Amino acid sequence: MKQVILALAILIVGAAVISLLGRRPAGNAPAQSAGAKTSSRERALTPPWPPATDQAVAVSKDLFAKNYYVVLDASGSMKDHACSGSQSKMQAAKTALAAFAASVPGDANIGLQVFDQQGVSERLALGTGNRENFIRLVNTAEASGGTPLFDSVTQAYAKLTGQARRQLGYGEYHLVVVTDGEANSGQDPTPAIDRLLNESPVVLHTIGFCIGSRHSLNQAGRTIYKAADNPGALQQGLADVLAEAPQFSVQKFK
Repeated sequence: MKQVILALAILIVGAAVISLLGRRPAGNAPAQSAGAKTSSRERALTPPWPPATDQAVAVSKDLFAKNYYVVLDASGSMKDHACSGSQSKMQAAKTALAAFAASVPGDANIGLQVFDQQGVSERLALGTGNRENFIRLVNTAEASGGTPLFDSVTQAYAKLTGQARRQLGYGEYHLVVVTDGEANSGQDPTPAIDRLLNESPVVLHTIGFCIGSRHSLNQAGRTIYKAADNPGALQQGLADVLAEAPQFSVQKFK
């Protein structure tokens, strides 16, 4: 009789453990955000991320891919030469982003969004094998217009969420913003940042070029922000994005 009771107890405990594991949101799988006080693993995501959709989704071949979605500020102030010597801030950003794209691992996805006088637009969808196209599209950007940071972060987050659905919530998700100014009136990105950080494990990296550390995208303990006051610091800030991404190997789990 004691053996029967013990067996039943073991079955009940095992079922409880399996039930708890089965409830883990897929969005909790990505790795922690280095440099932020609360890691993506430690965040309680409400609701689980990515949210379900009624639309058909093509599942990615690489569920564990890293994703780097780059936002380039091509506002009018990027024409200035402050902090960038004889070249414009836009040219310094183009050079730094070319070096960044060349350094992103070949099996990682990279995408590009630009905002300029035409508004916010995706220039390149997340993907691999697109580095030359990424650099070409960065080089076609012309400095003009304002700084619609709320719209930019909102749209970039939507693109990363779509990719997360294709990867079933696995992998890493990095939003990388290169900007030289504060948001336009009515474009405070704080609500969009709050949503991104509360709902998802996306890591927000910002390189503030020639604007110091007082910026709406710099939220201590929540986002990763680097102030760059020269082209070399801008390149280093982008290089740090890759250095801060956790490194995992499938071999570690075998």
